[in-house]
Parts: sequence; C-alpha cells; structure tokens
Amino acid sequence: MPKVHDRGGWPNEDPIDHSEHEMEEWERKVDALNGVLGERGLKTSDQLRRAIESMDLETYESLAYYEKWTAAMEMLLVEQGIMTTDEIDAKMKTLEQGKK
Repeated sequence: MPKVHDRGGWPNEDPIDHSEHEMEEWERKVDALNGVLGERGLKTSDQLRRAIESMDLETYESLAYYEKWTAAMEMLLVEQGIMTTDEIDAKMKTLEQGKK
C-alpha cells in the first residue's frame, strides 16, 4: 500500500498565499517542542517527515500542519520508548481538565 507524501498543501490552480500566518499559541508550543526535541537529539527533520508520511491517508488529510507535527512527535517519542501512549493520553486529560 503506498504511503502519503508530505506535500505541504493541496495542489490546485489558486495562487499561493504569501501572507504571514499569525500563529496560535498552541502552534508556537508545538514549534518550540519540535526545537527542544531536536536539540536534545530525540528527533531529526528526517524522522519527523518519516513519521508524518507513515500516517494513513485519511489521518494525514484530516490534520492541519502543526497537528501533523504533534502526531508525528508523539509517534517518535513512543517508538523510542521515551513515553507511552497511555502517559501522553493521561497528561492530555489532566491539561484538558485544567482548562475547565
């Protein structure tokens, strides 16, 4: 079964929007986490791309840019045995409850 190719957007005839995108707070945090994981030797750009491209097509197409990064970083942390999916899910539940 062919894998997805991280194409960075949808190919169409529309002109490319070169305007700056104001990042949301959560996007800045994902970007920062990406940098920290790289500095600590826990992921490379190639590993992140491989993880993104290992997503099934439906998942890949349903996620926004930084959502793909988030899913890929989780995948890499679990693969390396740094965290488990259960640990990540529990932390997310704690964070969500704190917002209420």
